[in-house]
Amino acid sequence: MNFTIIYFMQVYLKNIKYLKKIDYREHITIEPGKRGGQPCIRGMRITVYDILSYLAAGNTMDELLENFPGLKKDDVFASLAYAADAEKRITKIAS
Repeated sequence: MNFTIIYFMQVYLKNIKYLKKIDYREHITIEPGKRGGQPCIRGMRITVYDILSYLAAGNTMDELLENFPGLKKDDVFASLAYAADAEKRITKIAS
């Protein structure tokens, strides 16, 4: 298991009670004409991949919120919840 997945799982497990309250479908949108149909944050041009990449690079929540105007803490947690759900779906398909 690579470092990125381990890091996200640590963040996820640390905040699992909080993430259960987050319905990522309220934060994540997919529009065919925006960012190539990638999952984005609330219709903005910030993708889930962007958020996860910045976290994997060592950026803190505060740095993300400072660097992306309009981004909220719930959006970051929704990105983690989305990634966790996507991983779970892939694991089920592969089983």
